[in-house]
Amino acid sequence: MTATRRRRLPASARVRAALTVERLAHEYPEAGTALHHASALQLLLAVILSAQTTDERVNLVTPALFARYPTAEALAVAPQDEVEALIRSTGFYRSKARAIREMAQDLVRLHGGEVPPLMDDLVRLRGVGRKTANVVLGVAFGVPGFAVDTHVTRLTRRLRLTTTTDPVKIEEDVCSIVPSSEWTMLSLRLILHGRSVCVARKPHCPACVLADFCPSAYLGLRPARRPDKVRTR
Repeated sequence: MTATRRRRLPASARVRAALTVERLAHEYPEAGTALHHASALQLLLAVILSAQTTDERVNLVTPALFARYPTAEALAVAPQDEVEALIRSTGFYRSKARAIREMAQDLVRLHGGEVPPLMDDLVRLRGVGRKTANVVLGVAFGVPGFAVDTHVTRLTRRLRLTTTTDPVKIEEDVCSIVPSSEWTMLSLRLILHGRSVCVARKPHCPACVLADFCPSAYLGLRPARRPDKVRTR
């Protein structure tokens, strides 16, 4: 990357965000979650199980789980060891089995077994954080939500849309400069781009559709030293 090219980079995080939305929408027009599901409950379970493993692995175990426990009521009273056996290959199966059983118990106790379409209600469920809640809101209910995982953290920092590693603050920073109508799809597209192009160890900058305005393009792993102020109020 030449010095001349770098001087032409958009100075505003808001402009870079708008370009990112536009370019990734063209690159990944059909973006969506790779987790197989047929209901909000199934998606919620799949997202919880996806921690520290791949979506492909989750998709291998959830058909049997969903068939055995098709409702929150059924999962709420499921024996711990039986749930563990069904999800063992996802890793951390004991804590995950406990998490989805307790989450199901909360659903039954607080919401009649139905997944609520509100952030405040979702994050009160045991085992559910903001990232999981945002995925469920955006994909299952069409409610704008910006889910922050490791890929989103990496890309938003490289693009200098944020300067923090705190997922909640990243969500706040990006949502302050991107229209709410774009939150869900931007998150899904950043994840896809992070998996295929802007990878952690050695990003493929020559193949990246964001490289001409990305402050970190061709610079390796470190984000720029003096990030600009994100909010432009």
